[in-house]
Amino acid sequence: MTNTLSRLIERLGRIVQNDAHSFGLKPTQWEALRFLNSANRFSRTPSGLTIYLGMTKGTVSQTLSALERKGLISKTKAAGDKRGVMLDMTPLGKQALKADPLKTIEEDLDRLTQRERDELFALLSKFLKAMLARRDSAQFGQCRDCMHFVSSQKGALPHFCALLAEPLSGADSELMCVEYSASERQAPRS
Repeated sequence: MTNTLSRLIERLGRIVQNDAHSFGLKPTQWEALRFLNSANRFSRTPSGLTIYLGMTKGTVSQTLSALERKGLISKTKAAGDKRGVMLDMTPLGKQALKADPLKTIEEDLDRLTQRERDELFALLSKFLKAMLARRDSAQFGQCRDCMHFVSSQKGALPHFCALLAEPLSGADSELMCVEYSASERQAPRS
C-alpha cells in the first residue's frame, strides 16, 4: 500500500508540474509568486523564499530574476539593512495569479465534502510536517497560529510578534511567516 501511496503522490505532483508549464511560467516561478502573495513582510525576502522552496540560493536567484524581467515582482532595499532586499508582487504579478494552474485543482477539491477536505488537509499536513522535520526544514505557517503571536485585546491594539518584537496588523496575522513555530494552543489552519 505504501508503494501505491507514494506513486499516487508522485503522479499528483507531476500533474501539478505539467499544468504549471502551460502558462509561460515554470513551476518554481508559480511557487514563488504564490509564496510572495501569501507571505508577511518579514518573509518576503530572497532568503525567506529560499527556505520555503528548499532550493539553492542560485536557483532562487535565477527564479527571482526571471520574475523581475517579466514584470511580475519588484525588488527594493530593505529599510535599515544595506544588503537586504524586499520582494513584492507587482500589479501584473497579482494579475498573473488569477490564471494560477492550481485553481483547477482547487475546483476538483471543492467537489469533495467538507469532511473529506478537512480529513485530507489534516492527513497531508501531518505528512508534510513529518517530511519537513526529517529534513530539518522550516514549517512556515500563519502568524495567528504561531507560538510567538500575541493577540490584541478586543482589537484595541495591533497584534504583536513576541519573537521579532514587531506589531502585526489583522492582515499581517493572516499571512505566512518564515519564523513560524507551531503553537501548542492551536493547530495550524488552512
